[in-house]
Amino acid sequence: MPGDNWTYEVRDEITGKISATREIVITEVTPTDISVRSKDLISSKLGAIVYDRSWNLLSSGDWKYTPNDGTGIQTPLAIGKTWSSRTNSVNTGGGFAWTRTGNAKVVGQETVTTKAGTFEAFKIEAKFSSRSVKDPTRTNEMTSETWYAPAIDHWVKRVEVLRVDKHLQTNNTIELVAYGRKQ
Repeated sequence: MPGDNWTYEVRDEITGKISATREIVITEVTPTDISVRSKDLISSKLGAIVYDRSWNLLSSGDWKYTPNDGTGIQTPLAIGKTWSSRTNSVNTGGGFAWTRTGNAKVVGQETVTTKAGTFEAFKIEAKFSSRSVKDPTRTNEMTSETWYAPAIDHWVKRVEVLRVDKHLQTNNTIELVAYGRKQ
């Protein structure tokens, strides 16, 4: 519902430092999508993000994903469930275009404790491969582990590793530190 919110700390596992603290607030929910306001509490940078109703990214800043970015969930979740995605990603400001394929699998159920509390969560492992449309020799590989807690309809922890042209660029752990519902 509008006003529901989640706050995450982003830890750069390469440096060991907190690189961001992000507050996500739902601003609008329609039958097809969820609009949120994202604010980095360290830099005060604001952004608008749109997800589909399964938490797949549709747009974020200049980036647009068709049909979506594939990082959401597929309900009902059950251990062993798998799904795949095929995405076109376009940066309207920079003129970049990528194609991406991905596969995800629910590998288990775990109890996860974060600064926001203890949650029963489904663990989802995913792998995505991207290729530049303009220069097919440029590639990205992203792996993620996501712990999604149905009780709060969001993920409570996510580990993302990104390799650009086979070189490690990002290794982040993103963990829920607070959440709330509009009263």
